[in-house]
Amino acid sequence: MKLKIQSVFSNDFLRYGKVLEGYDTKELLSVLEEKTPLPLDSVVYEPTDSNLEVLSIAKEFSLNAYGGMPIQLGYCNGFNTKLNCFEYHRGSELNIPSRDMILLLASVSDIHNGRISSKCTKAFRVPAGTVVQVYETTLHYAPCCDVHGDDIASGFRVVIVLPKDTNTAKPDSSVKNNEDKMLWAKNKWLLAHPSSAEAKLGAYVGLTGGNIDLSCLN
Repeated sequence: MKLKIQSVFSNDFLRYGKVLEGYDTKELLSVLEEKTPLPLDSVVYEPTDSNLEVLSIAKEFSLNAYGGMPIQLGYCNGFNTKLNCFEYHRGSELNIPSRDMILLLASVSDIHNGRISSKCTKAFRVPAGTVVQVYETTLHYAPCCDVHGDDIASGFRVVIVLPKDTNTAKPDSSVKNNEDKMLWAKNKWLLAHPSSAEAKLGAYVGLTGGNIDLSCLN
């Protein structure tokens, strides 16, 4: 599959999100690098991290990016080159990487009858230190290493900002429609590829076509 890697500063990204300017991320990313783990054979995600949430920029994100709403700051670190799944939330997500990374994205409007083809995927490179807002109508999942970068083997570290309590324990609710079948955690709807670990754990299988692997792209 041909997949062009574009920039988050390109016009094509405007359908999926935008770059937020005016934030000083130096301290945030310093803490991310110094106080969070970095596995190089997997991906680790923590919805909240106290070392990040005590920083002054956390309040700035709440007041400015989220208009005063309660939020959480966590991280997603590790090594990944595959799509595996798509997820979405009620509310935008902020991604702030300490190293260049790539986001694999699609749109909720690309879901038809509970399925989405991996052919709908678009790839965008995010430079280190950039604050990227991913809209709630944008499908996304774990970041990918910059496969064309000089330090791909060193993995990635990304601050993840979301509405408070997102990605915590799944609520005990009854299934009323097809979307309810996709609910995987609180405020997290997930469509897994059949080859993914999430599918093997019982996640809703709704991602069809090949499981994109950036390391295999020419």
